[in-house]
Amino acid sequence: MSTRNRYDAIVIGSGPNGLAAAITMARAGHSVCVYEARDTIGGGCRSKELTLPGFVHDVCSAIHPLGVASPFMRSVPLEQYGVEWIYPPSEFAHPLDDGTAMVLKRSIAETIATLDGDAARYQRLMAPLLAHWPEIVDAFLGPLRLNPIAKHPFILASFGLEAIRSASGFARTHFEGERTRALFAGLGAHSMLPLEQSPSAAFALTLGVAGHAVGWPFPRSGAQKISDALASYLRSLGGEIVTGVEITSFTDLPAAHIYFFDVTPRQLLRIAGSQLPSSYRWQLERYRYGPGVFKVDYALDGPIPWKAHECTQAATVHVGGTLAEIAASEYAMSHGQHAEKPFLLVAQPGLFDATRAPAGKHTAWVYCHVPNGSTFNMTGRIEAQIERFAPGFHDLILAKHAMPPAALEQYNANYIGGDINGGIQDIWQLFTRPTPRLSPYTTPNKHIYLCSSSTPPGGGVHGLCGFFAAQAALQRM
Repeated sequence: MSTRNRYDAIVIGSGPNGLAAAITMARAGHSVCVYEARDTIGGGCRSKELTLPGFVHDVCSAIHPLGVASPFMRSVPLEQYGVEWIYPPSEFAHPLDDGTAMVLKRSIAETIATLDGDAARYQRLMAPLLAHWPEIVDAFLGPLRLNPIAKHPFILASFGLEAIRSASGFARTHFEGERTRALFAGLGAHSMLPLEQSPSAAFALTLGVAGHAVGWPFPRSGAQKISDALASYLRSLGGEIVTGVEITSFTDLPAAHIYFFDVTPRQLLRIAGSQLPSSYRWQLERYRYGPGVFKVDYALDGPIPWKAHECTQAATVHVGGTLAEIAASEYAMSHGQHAEKPFLLVAQPGLFDATRAPAGKHTAWVYCHVPNGSTFNMTGRIEAQIERFAPGFHDLILAKHAMPPAALEQYNANYIGGDINGGIQDIWQLFTRPTPRLSPYTTPNKHIYLCSSSTPPGGGVHGLCGFFAAQAALQRM
């Protein structure tokens, strides 16, 4: 248990956002204690032997472009505390049925070499955005703020007008070739929105430019290394962490001036609803959760046998084929259906990190999008999609571990119905999550703050929700 009867700040939840809030408060000289219900810290940033002994799998997050793009993460000496970033030759690959694949590389010039007739169009799109990447991060990875936008109104307005579009409409307007449209569709599908819906283009543009600006790396030995590094840094600042204690009521907590909740609105209502006015509770009750995911981890007897050699040069592979196919998959998911040919996110870190499996063996991390709370077993469809682009994949499977939405929510209570983003990120809940407030991290109770991915900028291992929540608290102290 904790060593004090009173703290300046208590944090409920030890995901990257909760740890970021704690670190920001500790840096400001305040006493902090983090409470975690599980025996292991990390929230969505944990690693575990899910299949066989010696096979290390990332339970949720695996690839971390926002981890190296985040201003907060860059301010933490992660490398001093055991994080070693691995940068594959390509940021991601996107195979097609003809046995070839497009790739996104740090170099725009190397990327456009696979895009045929769209090379000049891609160059004209990405080069200006890459040049202004710091301004884009400052303005859009967080709550809407006037100061960053006012400093660079033209470039940020140009980015915003494009980002607000649908990924499908954007791809068809800007590119003529099906290859480039497919590449962009794979990026847009990270939004977990139908590709015909705004603002799915925002996710595609942000992740695409991030690939050129900072890369899509992953930590050697697993995502747990990031959480462990954040925790070690927090302890070096005097912060405390208590694991294995689930907070179910506000009365369970020690006295503190500030309470940060790294939870979604549903849990906040359950734990601290009695401390909040009815009008705010009414708003939280109407918060909307998004699609879920169905995830499978594989222990493999060898690397995935992709037909396209380019796929062996990336830790991330977007599996789904053309723009039309990916759009159909995401449309089905958003309408309560299960795609026959689902879009897959595949991670294969073992190609570049020998610590993930015994010698000669490999792991694969795979998920697809499904309706929230789905109970349909997608394993067969997932494996058929991989087999389509990597014949012989089935023969390499030594063991597998499936996590449908219910299992994901059991693993992490924030994953309501398998929603790993803490709520749908459509146009109505992009910057106004969880409710429309000047500072979305605050509540009507001046002592209670929300710091989870249910606040801007949403899902991802970046710590910015926690950082901005702590900044809001410090300004009011």
